[in-house]
Amino acid sequence: MITAIVLALGLATPTSTPRDSWFGADKVKHFLVSALIQSAAFSAARAAGASRPVAQAVGGVSVATIGVWKELRDRRDQKPFSPRDLSWDAAGALAAAALLNGTR
Repeated sequence: MITAIVLALGLATPTSTPRDSWFGADKVKHFLVSALIQSAAFSAARAAGASRPVAQAVGGVSVATIGVWKELRDRRDQKPFSPRDLSWDAAGALAAAALLNGTR
């Protein structure tokens, strides 16, 4: 789902926007905050009695929702919409999900 959003938005992004690097402090922040959101949403869902797969889905949907919202807000504030930021969001969510699969 996140990959489809990233690809669609990447095609819709105007080519006249400033160069958006794949690496930088901003990308690390996207990765870490998304990992935190995935972990917190997973933990909250598990505490509410959700199964592991459902809790992982809740975390993934939370990361995707907040990530897309942030990029739409950036666009509204005249900043470039960054599919690369969304890619780092997805990477952070996947890293956290992988670690959470090994927890009890």
